[in-house]
Amino acid sequence: MSDIVELQERLGCCFRDPALLLQALTHKSYCRENQNRIAGDNERMEFLGDAVLSLVISEALLLKNPASTEGDLSKRRAAVVSQSALSSVADKIGLGDFLLLGIGEEKTLGRKKPSLLSDALEAVIAAIYLDRGFRAARKFILKAFSGMMEAYASGTLLLDYKSHLQEYSQKALSSLPTYHRILESGPEHQRQFEMEVRLRGVSYGRGCGKSKKVAEQQSALRALQKLVEERKLSPQPKFC
Repeated sequence: MSDIVELQERLGCCFRDPALLLQALTHKSYCRENQNRIAGDNERMEFLGDAVLSLVISEALLLKNPASTEGDLSKRRAAVVSQSALSSVADKIGLGDFLLLGIGEEKTLGRKKPSLLSDALEAVIAAIYLDRGFRAARKFILKAFSGMMEAYASGTLLLDYKSHLQEYSQKALSSLPTYHRILESGPEHQRQFEMEVRLRGVSYGRGCGKSKKVAEQQSALRALQKLVEERKLSPQPKFC
C-alpha cells in the first residue's frame, strides 16, 4: 500500500484524524485476516458517503439544469453516481494503490475491481465529511466529479461504451479502438480479466471485470473519459 500522506495530497485534504481515512481504505477481507491490527472496515462508511455524494450531486444538477424535470435530474444523478462513474473517478485518483486488502482480493485484482474502487471512494467521501465537515466534502466531490458532470451534461445515457467509443474515435481520430487482454487470474468459477483499449497503438484505458466483455466496457469508459479531457472536442461524447 502506498503512503497515506500521498493520498491526502491527491485528495487535497489534510486529515485531523488519519485513522478515519485508513478505515475508509480498509476492505473487510483485510479485517478478517488482521483482526488485531485494524479497528474496522469501510462498509458502514460507504453508507454515509453514498448519502453525502448523492446530496452534493443532486444540488449541483439542480442548479445547473433549471429547466430539467425531476425525472431527468434523477437519470443524470444515477449516471454520475453509478459504479462505473465512481470507479472511474477512483481510478483517476489512484485510489486502488492505497487499499488495504486481504490476500484473496490481492490475487484476484482487487485493486482494479470497479466494485471495490467505487465502495472505497464513497467511504473516503464519508471520511472527509466526518473529519472536515460538509463544506470540505462538497469541495472534494465537485472537483473530483467535474469532468464526469461535464461529460453527462446532456443527460443522455449510453450504457454501451464500446460502441460509443468506436463511433467517437472514428470521427475524431479516423481510427478504431482495439482491445487487448492484459491479465487473466483467479479460479475457474471466479475469473478476473483485465483488458486494455488502444487507439493508434496507444493505451487509452484499462478495465477489470468478471468477463472480458465487462472488462472491455470498463476500459472503453476510461478511454472516453480520457478523450474528453485531452481533446475537448465538440460535440463531446454522451455516455454513462
